[in-house]
Amino acid sequence: MNGLALLDYASVLVFALTGALVASRAQLDLVGFAFVACLTAVGGGTVRDVLLDRHPVFWVGQPDYILIAAGAAVLVFFTAHLMESRYNWLVWLDSFALSIAVAAGTGAAMSLGQPGIIVVLMGITTGCLGGLMRDVVCNEVPLVLKQGQLYVSCALAGALAAVIATQVGLETLPALGVCALICWALRAGSLLFGWQLPVYKSRPPRQ
Repeated sequence: MNGLALLDYASVLVFALTGALVASRAQLDLVGFAFVACLTAVGGGTVRDVLLDRHPVFWVGQPDYILIAAGAAVLVFFTAHLMESRYNWLVWLDSFALSIAVAAGTGAAMSLGQPGIIVVLMGITTGCLGGLMRDVVCNEVPLVLKQGQLYVSCALAGALAAVIATQVGLETLPALGVCALICWALRAGSLLFGWQLPVYKSRPPRQ
């Protein structure tokens, strides 16, 4: 198993845990847990592979990704009640899942020789869409759009850092490590210290 596959497996596992946690907040049954976990785990990677015209889509070629996601759902179904704050678990697990998935999507595009802008966009797509699907399906405020927090910008910074790192001579896997680290550090800083970008504020029209 190569490094890119390991990133995909790690992304699927951690994102599946977040999906199951959101399902627990929605008080779904076990099948609902598995559905939301699998949707979250493979949603971003599926869109990535379709856009990149990769055949087969990663989880179709390796169905054990779905088994891992379903197993994570079962685990959370029987243990979620032990967590003091499921929301805190959710946002921190999601921060790890985001950083891993951005690196996985960035690496997948790099492996196909895509230009830098596509590499960055595929990193963002892989990192952000699964969690967005999860939150929309479960009627949660999407973390990706939560006001006053960095999210997509973390994915952008991480993927862009990986592209720059490879262009200055760093090997692909170390560059993806830089990607994940920068993405997670920015997301963690936003959660801990309130880091954010300036937001739009409407003004009355000029007379």
